[in-house]
Amino acid sequence: MRDEFVTAGHIEEAAGTSPVLDRVGGLRRFTPARVGLRMAGTSLATSEILDFQLAHARARDAVYAALQPAHLMADLRTLDWPVDGSPRFLLRSQAKDRRTYLQRPDLGRRLDETSRIVLENFSTAEGAWIFDLSIVVADGLSALAVERNAGPLLAELLPLLAGVTPALRVAPTSILEQGRVAAGDEVAMALHASMVVVLIGERPGLSSPDSLGAYITWNPSSNTTDANRNCISNIRSEGLSYRDAAVRLLYYIREALRLKQTGVALKDPTDDLCEALLNTTGETLLAERGKL
Repeated sequence: MRDEFVTAGHIEEAAGTSPVLDRVGGLRRFTPARVGLRMAGTSLATSEILDFQLAHARARDAVYAALQPAHLMADLRTLDWPVDGSPRFLLRSQAKDRRTYLQRPDLGRRLDETSRIVLENFSTAEGAWIFDLSIVVADGLSALAVERNAGPLLAELLPLLAGVTPALRVAPTSILEQGRVAAGDEVAMALHASMVVVLIGERPGLSSPDSLGAYITWNPSSNTTDANRNCISNIRSEGLSYRDAAVRLLYYIREALRLKQTGVALKDPTDDLCEALLNTTGETLLAERGKL
């Protein structure tokens, strides 16, 4: 049976030259979403069913995949970190394994006792040192997203921070297993950081098993809610580019430091504002390099 195409209640033959078919089928050049699916009679074509099953399997694999924290730390340490900011802590939540993490979201929001002691010992040894920013890299619902995208994103962000906010005091970076966003609040509190940026694997979709999210929170505490955070989503090579995400992160960090708040009180930047910030940042970096 020839493959056919269903549009607005009409069956169009795939071999035909229907304008409707051409328009809808053309959308697939611009999106990985499942639009313009081919039909075989009244059913989906076999190739479309197989593609769906493959995407579903990849999403499930991403959810259950285990993070390789030691390898991730080694990769991130090769980046050009500010003083004290290099990855130092390997932490865990109270979720002892992946199954528990998925079944008990509350445990993923809290650090385990060993991790708390590690951070407390560091803070005690360093005295009353106060940091402006803590960066936490957590596996979340997709370790694949973190392993693929955290490094390239930080490679774009760190030079921007160094060039625009050179006085920013960045705490040693933490890598968190079985972690959710709220666990980053505990990390920042233990390190006496005014703000935390959590880079975390997002819930996999059928076309995006490796999407990274970034959550920015000013003055994190045990009472912090999602309304107190800003979020940048879909950071990956096929989504929001690392450069654009880094510029948006820079905007949120600068504005949070200026306004002393994040969340609903801190509005999202427009594309024009991000472009202007990127141009200004580029000029600043060139000026700094000229001084060397």
